[in-house]
Amino acid sequence: MHNGIKFHFEKPEDSSGFLLWQLSMLWQRRIREALSELKLTHTQFVLLAALGWLRQKSEAVTQKEVAEHARVDKMMVSKVLRSLESHGLIVREEHPVDTRAKVISLTPKGQQALQQALLLAEATDRHFFAPLQKELSDFNHLALQILKEEANPNS
Repeated sequence: MHNGIKFHFEKPEDSSGFLLWQLSMLWQRRIREALSELKLTHTQFVLLAALGWLRQKSEAVTQKEVAEHARVDKMMVSKVLRSLESHGLIVREEHPVDTRAKVISLTPKGQQALQQALLLAEATDRHFFAPLQKELSDFNHLALQILKEEANPNS
């Protein structure tokens, strides 16, 4: 049966975008399942992890820096950070120099939650990506190549 719709691929498995979408959906489902025992959403975990990572290098981490590091919309970051703050996982304080910015820090409860979440997420990643074994480094390199290219599309 032919309905007149023309695809550029012989079969769906030939579409990198479709495969990436399927892979991403499956991986996100696994991460959500792992984090559910901590009552953290995937987005909350990513932002906590971004904050934890950035705080290793700087005492004054801002919401904008967390958004840029995670490559997430600033407004969404604001909403999620409010939720994390209401659960006692982070605190937001005035920036010492820029009065428009807030410095974000993990609370002790947030540090504990992040450490537990990292163990769960990293174990999930190891299991999920195990079929790639030796190719995982190449996979990561290629993913970074696309991310860098898309971050600077005109260069």
